[in-house]
Amino acid sequence: MTYDIVVVGGGIFGLSVAKAALGKGLKVALLEKNTIASGASAGLVGALMPHVPSKWNDKKQFQLDALIELSDIVEELEEATGLSVGYSRAGRLIPLYTEPKLEHALSRVEESKQRWRSDETGFTFNVVKETPFNDWLTPEAAPLGIIWDTLAARANPRLVSAGLKTLLETRIDIMEHTEYLGFDETTGTVSLGNGESLSADRVVLSAGYEGFEPLSKIAGKPIGMGVKGQSLLLEYKADKPLPVIYDNGIYVVSHANGTVAIGSTSEQEWTSKEPVEADIQTMLSKAVDFCPSLKDAPILTRWAGIRPKCKKRDPLVGLIPGKDKTWVATGGFKISYAISHRIAACLMQEMFPEQDQTIHLPESFKPAFHFG
Repeated sequence: MTYDIVVVGGGIFGLSVAKAALGKGLKVALLEKNTIASGASAGLVGALMPHVPSKWNDKKQFQLDALIELSDIVEELEEATGLSVGYSRAGRLIPLYTEPKLEHALSRVEESKQRWRSDETGFTFNVVKETPFNDWLTPEAAPLGIIWDTLAARANPRLVSAGLKTLLETRIDIMEHTEYLGFDETTGTVSLGNGESLSADRVVLSAGYEGFEPLSKIAGKPIGMGVKGQSLLLEYKADKPLPVIYDNGIYVVSHANGTVAIGSTSEQEWTSKEPVEADIQTMLSKAVDFCPSLKDAPILTRWAGIRPKCKKRDPLVGLIPGKDKTWVATGGFKISYAISHRIAACLMQEMFPEQDQTIHLPESFKPAFHFG
């Protein structure tokens, strides 16, 4: 079987690249050595957050644009599949309880109007004394006020991945439990762990943190690492969409299916891929401090996963140095679900430069920045 593109890795980046390639009319195969979205993309939290509107740069602009267009992307996916992904432009609350935090927040308000184009988009970043959500974020946790941004959103990561899989599975060849061994660009042969092979014009590597090892060998230096994240899911039914709460390194996300996700840790050193109960309880305790209504909510699920983080922090997207037909899209870390559609669109632009270049890819995302 011959393909225009073989995508390696069935996480959110791989799924999004496959979708973008399909949209170009290409014949696509998606290889996943386990099952679709079984790694870091199977997380629970799903907070889709904008960068803070200060010290602005291309990366922050890229994520802002991705978040603004995400509502349309989700609507198209849900209409095509008939499946909900639990998306809501719910906004975000951040409690303020020290003078430096308050001063820092106030200094960002004016810049946000420019950076977020508030007059045009309607999205705002404000400091307020109270919100309509006092039974959600307790006022006692925010004696100096609250940052309330209306751009932030949330979605259920597992439902997003399931929606993409549903969209793709009748249109491309999804090969789960299929290990990728390598790609001979000269012959166009993709070697598989089962002894079989495919023919491809291009390969895109989106294999999560495990994909950093071959990239590091090419670069002669570490390109990225796996950072462990842990989270938990509570049973908690809300009668209306509630904003994401962020404080003390913890997100609290109320999902549409009667659950609340709390997370996550960022552990650069780890020995086990499994959840650690002490860490779970620490996160829960922090969350209950600013959201007391969660105190007696039953824990439904504990989760741990290893997320891909580039050594230079930003995602890695483009043609691998020294290669002609092998591309990469990886390193989304915590922001993958917010930007994956835009990353995939940029990759298509890079592959087919004769087409309109409508999206600016930050220089810090390109292989030259990471490999140089």
